[in-house]
Amino acid sequence: MVAEAEEDKLSDKVRLERFARWHTCSLCEQKYHGVVRGALGWACWKTYLGRPEADQVRRCAMTMLGNGLSTAKHFEDALSVQEAELSMERRLGAPEGSILITQSNLANTCEELGRPEESNRMLRDVYSGFLRLRGGESVQTLGAALNYADSLSSLERSEEAKTLLRKIMPVAPRVLGDCHELTLKMRWLYAKALYEDADVTLDDLREAMATLEDAGGTARRVLGGAHPTAVGIAAALRITRAKLRTRDTPPSSA
Repeated sequence: MVAEAEEDKLSDKVRLERFARWHTCSLCEQKYHGVVRGALGWACWKTYLGRPEADQVRRCAMTMLGNGLSTAKHFEDALSVQEAELSMERRLGAPEGSILITQSNLANTCEELGRPEESNRMLRDVYSGFLRLRGGESVQTLGAALNYADSLSSLERSEEAKTLLRKIMPVAPRVLGDCHELTLKMRWLYAKALYEDADVTLDDLREAMATLEDAGGTARRVLGGAHPTAVGIAAALRITRAKLRTRDTPPSSA
């Protein structure tokens, strides 16, 4: 499909839409994940490796490879690819939006490799960059905000995470819809920030449980029960219910 678009001299927009078949199913419109995403990343890179370094499709294939390796949990390999990609984009003078996406992917891999402070700094800069470049209602800005909030949560800066999530959570359904994976991830992360807070209250736990029950039902219906987002929400719901049971159970008498 990409080759046909190039042969027919179709627009860059059409070529990129067709390129999306490498990472997104055309039937259910879900992104591939796990080892399938990793395998497609390698296949994509092998397909376009021989093109000139500045070729747009080759650069997209490099992104596919890095993301595929990360999704398949080969984080050290993903880091090498993403660092090389960022260096190449800066050398070639790539658009700022492309550089921000690569920085975001690199930051997420750093987080997985146990470098949370470094990851947080990069994700803060990526969010600020997209906010300035695209405004507060673009998919890229919302995705960057989610990643930054997740990083804040992992550093136990839960109040900052909750403040940011409360700001973007009303925007995502309006821009993307209630069933979009990004919308569901925001609700999942917000509930997680609530129940992981050291000063969590009973009302916080009840809000977290209600949020996860609703998001979990939507995730199973839209994404399927085996999808990583649905699995993650279900795990968070089990934790929240366990914490609520602990709060609701009176202390035993001596």
